[in-house]
Amino acid sequence: MNGEGSGASILVVEDDAQIAELMRDFLEAEGFRVRHAGSGRETREQLAQQRPDLVLLDVMLPDESGFDICRRLRRDSTVPVLFLSARDSDADKIRGLGLGGDDYIVKSATPAEVVARVKAVLRRASPTGGLRGVRFGELEVDLAAHEVRCEGRQVDLTAREFELLRVLVEHPRQVFSRDQLFELVWGSFGDRSAVAVYVGRLRQKIEPDPAKPRYIVTVWGAGYRLDSGA
Repeated sequence: MNGEGSGASILVVEDDAQIAELMRDFLEAEGFRVRHAGSGRETREQLAQQRPDLVLLDVMLPDESGFDICRRLRRDSTVPVLFLSARDSDADKIRGLGLGGDDYIVKSATPAEVVARVKAVLRRASPTGGLRGVRFGELEVDLAAHEVRCEGRQVDLTAREFELLRVLVEHPRQVFSRDQLFELVWGSFGDRSAVAVYVGRLRQKIEPDPAKPRYIVTVWGAGYRLDSGA
């Protein structure tokens, strides 16, 4: 879905040049403008020049902890911060979120998942920025107005149901695992069985025949994807 970044600027703070370049490639392919800092000092210099729309922040840097950078940022800025770290303990996740991080993702995630999480964080920070209406067969989703119509009738969704549908709508045909959907919609903590429950609720509301889904399709052993409904 090229161009969905709508020119939003991302500061990638990462001392591993290979990872930084990989993230730059994926983010720029989605329309984001990307700058890079490889240390705490470079991060301070970049932030002094221009505040980005989001900071993608490693925890372990050569001269300073990403936690310290986030703590300093939060003294005078609400810029969204997404931690991207090899440190995957619950204690680190809780610390990062407690310091004001908007999300925390471990480096085992695919670049596509990181991009999806970046979009989700930016969407929460600016709920109406760059969104649009889309259509899949008889399913119409107005992302800006939070409205859904199916076969001409209005469908009433809860906020969580709409957020789950939004993730799928913004990435048609992409397969999301249950864990990926949970972290994108619910966050890092909670009962991941909620994903199957909410997929079932969505199907009851948008599928002509919930027993034979046309839109939210199960990919056995992998997860769920949104199809055209054809």
